Amino acid sequence: MDIFTVFVPLLFIINMLFAIVLIFIERKDASTTWAWLLILFFIPVLGFIIYLFLGQNLTRRKMFHWEDIEKIGIEDAINMQMEKMKDPSFSHDDPAIQRYNDLIYMHLVNNDALLSMDNEITVFSDGKEKFNTLLEDIRQAKEFIHIQTYIFRNDNLGKKIIQALTEKAKSGVKVRVLYDELGSRKLRRKNFNDLVAHGGEIGVFFPSKLALINLRLNYRNHRKLINIDGQIGYIGGFNIGDEYLGLKEKFGYWRDTHLRIQGPVVDAIQTRFILDWNHASKQHYIGYEKSYFPDKKTYGTAAVQIVSSGPDSEWEQIKNGYIKMIMSAKKSIYIQTPYFIPDLSLLNALQIAALSGKDVRLMIPNKPDHPFIYWATLSHVANLLKAGAKVYIYENGFIHSKTIVIDQEINSVGTANIDIRSFKLNFEVNAFIYDTVVSKKLVEDFERDMEKSTLLTQELYDKRPRMVRFKESISRLLSPIL
Repeated sequence: MDIFTVFVPLLFIINMLFAIVLIFIERKDASTTWAWLLILFFIPVLGFIIYLFLGQNLTRRKMFHWEDIEKIGIEDAINMQMEKMKDPSFSHDDPAIQRYNDLIYMHLVNNDALLSMDNEITVFSDGKEKFNTLLEDIRQAKEFIHIQTYIFRNDNLGKKIIQALTEKAKSGVKVRVLYDELGSRKLRRKNFNDLVAHGGEIGVFFPSKLALINLRLNYRNHRKLINIDGQIGYIGGFNIGDEYLGLKEKFGYWRDTHLRIQGPVVDAIQTRFILDWNHASKQHYIGYEKSYFPDKKTYGTAAVQIVSSGPDSEWEQIKNGYIKMIMSAKKSIYIQTPYFIPDLSLLNALQIAALSGKDVRLMIPNKPDHPFIYWATLSHVANLLKAGAKVYIYENGFIHSKTIVIDQEINSVGTANIDIRSFKLNFEVNAFIYDTVVSKKLVEDFERDMEKSTLLTQELYDKRPRMVRFKESISRLLSPIL
């Protein structure tokens, strides 16, 4: 008996065991299961090793704990808000958002997302403008600076940010930086040596326990949040690196959307940061301190909820929010996203909206930063084209903006892309904004971007080369796990 006749049956048995684990123990949804089974079939054994790194199921595991959370009165505030919303006389400052009470209620009950009124929001679509403002806010900080990001580069912009933070630490400001290990894989703790020497603290999300081995590789913290003195908050798509200033030839101009917020909702940004920080940096635990939640001035009129989602959650809160928004649309739906790989529920919602005469517009990049994801995106836009939606290909560099605007009345801006990874695998955070002024500003930005985009017609789509069609087909099969 030669080794081949022994090895092949053994390989088959091992693969069957892996498949049983996948189907009966992990109990993933059908599309994800079939994608993994496809990998196991074509690359046996090695496929399961890939699965160990990319396919573990964290769903419903309690990961974030804050023993003092009751001290800030979140539970009481949620119950009080729920009772107010049940009162028929309850109304908002902006009458246009009254019809979205059920969306607000859904986030409130299922995500503990308090509705914060009286916020002022500045929308940034350009990296230079955003980072110039951020650096000035850092220089003006008096008490603390909390920064959380997926990517933190040790390049010119990264060094400039670290230097500004170090100067504030030297002056007595408490500085904390939290970054994701995979997103910032070229960053080293030694890059923060001077900052740490002056009292700064660094946290790393899901670090490798062994060199070059990280069994939670597939679950990353994609959130980008900044809190300065409990008075100024940032949330959106910009990471920290030179490419976000449009300085990388590969991408060209970097088009993104980020928010600077002043008002009560900054407390929700702070809560999210502390929960993530305490999970990642147990040696520098943050307990409840009133100084982290100072009294706020009344800055504006925007109503905002900060909504988080992740693989530890029972519900896909941000995706559910998107679907609820889409189904509430009376006139228009404008979406910008670098990746468009929706699951069937969201895709059906968009198709139904387009088929029922709503003005559905989707804008995606003309170039990939991840090839498989780009081809999968192209394969999915065909479903929208057939339903009558307008699809725009952004030609002025790379669009990384993650926005959705409904009827120029409400919108969502944050870190979640329109893809299965953002909905199920990554830890994400979005601001759901109930304000016509901000919504109209985002629509104006979208319409300006249309001037720098190509309208993808069915005729143009049908002319794509055969090799592109082949890549699309393979990528679409794997899209549930991309």
